[in-house]
Amino acid sequence: MSVFGKLALIGIVGGTAGWVGLSAGGKGWTPARLSGEAQMVFTALLGRDAEAMPAPAVTATGPVIYYRHPDGLAEWSAQPTRTQDGRDFTAVLASQDVSFDPAAETATAAPEGERTILYYRHPMGLPDTSPVPKQDSMNMDYLPVYADEATDAGSVTVSPGKLQRTGVRTSLAVSAPMVMPVRAPGIVELDERKISVISLRADAFVEQVEDVTIGTTVTAGAPLAMLYSPEIAAAAALYVSDLRGGAGRAKGSRQRLANLGVPSSVIDAISADQSPPVNTPLIAPLTGVVMERMAVQGMMSSAGAPLFRIADTSVVWVMAEVPESALAGLNRGTPATITFSALPAETFQGAINEIYPAVDMQTRTARVRIELPNQDGRLLVNMFAEVELSAGDAAPVVQVPQTAVIDTGDRQVVIRDMGDGKFAPQDVVIGRQGNGMVEIREGIASGDSIVTTSTFLIDAESNLNAALAALVAPEAAE
Repeated sequence: MSVFGKLALIGIVGGTAGWVGLSAGGKGWTPARLSGEAQMVFTALLGRDAEAMPAPAVTATGPVIYYRHPDGLAEWSAQPTRTQDGRDFTAVLASQDVSFDPAAETATAAPEGERTILYYRHPMGLPDTSPVPKQDSMNMDYLPVYADEATDAGSVTVSPGKLQRTGVRTSLAVSAPMVMPVRAPGIVELDERKISVISLRADAFVEQVEDVTIGTTVTAGAPLAMLYSPEIAAAAALYVSDLRGGAGRAKGSRQRLANLGVPSSVIDAISADQSPPVNTPLIAPLTGVVMERMAVQGMMSSAGAPLFRIADTSVVWVMAEVPESALAGLNRGTPATITFSALPAETFQGAINEIYPAVDMQTRTARVRIELPNQDGRLLVNMFAEVELSAGDAAPVVQVPQTAVIDTGDRQVVIRDMGDGKFAPQDVVIGRQGNGMVEIREGIASGDSIVTTSTFLIDAESNLNAALAALVAPEAAE
């Protein structure tokens, strides 16, 4: 640029500044407007469009929302942090955050006068409204409530940005069979139908006891002890005498020996030898494990006194203590999964065979019986078990996640997603609960969209809207 050009440019700038200063003094303009007017006049003198000039820098305001990577990478942090090379993350203030608020977009796209303002509410959420703009005691402006935002006093509209920041999640109500797993402690017990107590029907002396102890497995027909009973010896002698006198007379004496508990194999041996034995063997009536042994060599055993207790452990019972509240979904045949502390790596499958007809008065639990095979004998009596029962029925019911239900004690509420960021509370009647789900008997139908997280925040906002609407109604009537 030549010397003449530079002098001309300086004259233009000086003239523009002088004219703008005189205008500002006469009109009372602020420094910000003074800068804008000066730029417009200057660009007009140069013959350029003012809109092509760069806009003045806007100072960021508001609290820190989050921190972003200084290089613009997809890394954010809620707290101040640094990159791997030691540089600080850049703070993003509220005015710099991306806004998804539809109200702000509407106000920018169209003049504010096109939206009808119903009233102004307290900025801190207090139950105080005003028909005209005003400020609270902390000089905070009251917030306007527009007609398109207050069509339903019990509903609330949340912008997508707020939905994302508050973590609102929704799911659909489903219609499916209600599954209510019930966990209960259990104890291994013997099958009552496979226990035998061995005793005598006449007084006898124990002459000899076989090598049988507690825990010994015996087979049916194996000898357990040798006895001498005067009464049995006399009946055996009479039977031999009747056999020698004629088969017809021996029928009664044979029956007498059977009534005294003499095994049929011993009676057949007496009939074959026709010689009364001095001692009588005590025979095991079934195959099983010796659970108790009371017989001692040389002892005198009176009639009816138990000498051995034998149990068949090929099948055992698991007795589970089920809470009274869970009995409604249990039936004979309900599947059961059983684990044992002594066998941590194994899981046993069974089913309920019997539900006992009484509830314990103190624990308020009922006993249910589950049969398990135990051919290898690893399940021992009184072993502790953890039982899980799959309670429920096959009829489908409407159900939602438990986190979706707000239970105040007097009423139960879910938040319905009405679409377009609008939510409304809905009273419901709940039923059974289990497996993280709640049965809904009245209020919503299958397929309705329900809020599952941040329900209390939306419910509080909807209650506030309803309260404000109730306050404004009398003012509108006046």
